[in-house]
Amino acid sequence: MNEADNPFPEPVEIEITDSLDLHAFSPKDVKAVTEVYLAEARKKGFRIVRIIHGKGVGVQREIVRKVLSETGFVSKFKSGDEFSGGWGATVAELDPN
Repeated sequence: MNEADNPFPEPVEIEITDSLDLHAFSPKDVKAVTEVYLAEARKKGFRIVRIIHGKGVGVQREIVRKVLSETGFVSKFKSGDEFSGGWGATVAELDPN
């Protein structure tokens, strides 16, 4: 894609909350978006975050969980409970700054 076809010529700033819905991102960007999100969520002081990856066949869930397992300040993570997305989301606990 050339620059003239790019609908977002400038970076888009997204408000950092305790939840990230990956449905808005291209699958090829999931790893990078998750890494940046975790760093920014920690800077904001969040201790628990929820990453919504969808149920599907599990490809995005595995990408998210690989990033979580390789991130030093993530102390643990698990599937969401029935009120926070079930197996379509992963809830992670972050160590404080």
